[in-house]
Amino acid sequence: MSTQAPARARLESLRDQLDHHNYCYYVLDAPEIPDAEYDRLMRELLALEAEHPEWLSPDSPSQRVGGEPVSAFAEVEHRLPMLSLDNAFSNTELADFDRRARERLGVEGALDYAAEPKLDGLAVSLLYRAGRLARAATRGDGHTGEDITANVRTIRSVPLKLRGTDWPALLEVRGEIYMLRAGFEALNEAQRNAGLKPFVNPRNAAAGSLRQLDPGITATRPLEMCCYGVGISEGWSLPERHSELLEQLGIWGFRINRESRVVQGLEGCLAYYADLQARRDGLAYDIDGIVFKVDRLDQQGQLGFVSRAPRWAIAYKFPAQEEITRLLDVEFQVGRTGAVTPVARLEPVFVGGVTVSNATLHNADEIARLGVMIGDAVIVRRAGDVIPQVVSVVGERRPQDAVAVRFPETCPVCGSALERTEGEAAIRCSGGLVCAAQRKESIKHFASRRAMDIEGLGDKLVEQLVDAGLVSSIADLYQLSVDQLAGLERMADKSAQNVHAAIAASRDTSLPRFLFALGIREVGETTARALARHFGDLDPLMQASEVELLEVPDVGPIVARHILEFFANADNRAVISRLRAAGVHWPALAVEARHEPLKGETWVLTGNLESMTRDEAMQQLLALGAKVAGSVSARTTRVVAGPGAGSKLARAESLGIPVVDEAWLLTFLDENSAS
Repeated sequence: MSTQAPARARLESLRDQLDHHNYCYYVLDAPEIPDAEYDRLMRELLALEAEHPEWLSPDSPSQRVGGEPVSAFAEVEHRLPMLSLDNAFSNTELADFDRRARERLGVEGALDYAAEPKLDGLAVSLLYRAGRLARAATRGDGHTGEDITANVRTIRSVPLKLRGTDWPALLEVRGEIYMLRAGFEALNEAQRNAGLKPFVNPRNAAAGSLRQLDPGITATRPLEMCCYGVGISEGWSLPERHSELLEQLGIWGFRINRESRVVQGLEGCLAYYADLQARRDGLAYDIDGIVFKVDRLDQQGQLGFVSRAPRWAIAYKFPAQEEITRLLDVEFQVGRTGAVTPVARLEPVFVGGVTVSNATLHNADEIARLGVMIGDAVIVRRAGDVIPQVVSVVGERRPQDAVAVRFPETCPVCGSALERTEGEAAIRCSGGLVCAAQRKESIKHFASRRAMDIEGLGDKLVEQLVDAGLVSSIADLYQLSVDQLAGLERMADKSAQNVHAAIAASRDTSLPRFLFALGIREVGETTARALARHFGDLDPLMQASEVELLEVPDVGPIVARHILEFFANADNRAVISRLRAAGVHWPALAVEARHEPLKGETWVLTGNLESMTRDEAMQQLLALGAKVAGSVSARTTRVVAGPGAGSKLARAESLGIPVVDEAWLLTFLDENSAS
């Protein structure tokens, strides 16, 4: 036997003991030894590893904090998107979710639901290979997140190595990283003692801690991780139920929320919600609602997904947090599309975990609906990350000197006339790029993280560039020199070089990012991805007709019109040409084969739909190749009629055209979903 064998055996024993005690302390909240004994074992392990550095292992309990600070986080593409959940805000909306699930499954009785608190933290993905933590990533936009492995390794409720031996070859665990209220208070006390600014709430503290470029700082923050499911897995047969899945994750060493339950039907969901809402303030952590998931995994598979969320899960949010404050003034801001938005300047008030001094009033119609006046006492609502909004006026508190809110007749930035398109609520500046506000906002959007991701080109720098006359369009960014950047206020030579390098690096992008960055009205990230997949490259998209655009999922008549108008504009085409000439490029995509069982058919929707809006139904039919018309004719293939259907239904019946109801449509869409 080797003379080193006893030392190696002791080292492995120490690692096993420390892993066990970490699990007891940080996952089970049931420590078995005092801290002093834990520290003694850790010191012994550290000494052995120092004596035998060749035995170091990344999953050793001593290696929670390792590596040097990084300059930026690398991007991680999620193989299986981390979708968000649809929300319910009332018992009626939860009942609608339950009804739709039962109808789609053909179940008359009560469904089993896995219920758990919705932690107010940050969603993360943990990837394990052969039982060892290989990568951790943020949710990001659901498709692309950031690599935060070094930081997550410092969280002691995250196992570096799974317990037991029977692991999948590949396992992606998804969960929430958050901060206990007690840990948050202790952190803020330390911040104040150090003369630093305290954090506003536990979620912000957790977010800031998790995105530290130095994992050593993250290690000092009291972060916790609780898992709620899995993403991809290989070499493992999933159990039959979500609740059993959570049990298995607990066996492998993950923290599972102790409040998780399996409840029966809508009645069980409502009882669980009421119980947690009543006990919410007594929990050790913040929650903002309850997540209900259909428990049987085969039923989850049957229900499937819509474009942004699973049909088998919903987040029932607690009532939005509201406070009363006073409206001090109303200012008008101009966005990148020219929309003029009234912004309420408020007497600062603490609501929803933050101090709110500004809130949106949306548009002129909303001001009229509220009947709000400057000086009024108003109720402000802030729910989660939603922009605070003024929801009502406390009429009996109106002061005698209250002043009416008057919407401007000309743009508050450039003085151009304001216009309102029929059918739209927004009032827009007609100045286009003549308006400095629109130029600034379009450049900010172009440089933003989810668009061209030009690091260092923040709002204040964009303001300076436009005000100095150095940039009048997004294409001008690629003509900037280091000297021009360095000549701006508070811009050192090194910072100027970094921004110049970031602009240069952004030339290498992807088509979905570029389309989103252009700022076409109504074209968000999801629509940009759909357009890129459908057309493969920019030129076919720029030459597309309305009919061709309407073949794209997520593109309806309004979005198609905005796209056509954007590419028909000579100035926009000139900017795109300049961007290409400056070297902005992307790889062409293979055009996906279309699954269009309804190609050549014309459908008509009439009446009300309960499970989706008529626009959502139209988008799904368009994705299957159908043309969706506004009137019934002899060429109509089928009519979908909901409650309230009138003359269109009567005409279809007189022409002998097949008429179906919403239940038939839902079954058809489920069976023929576009792939």
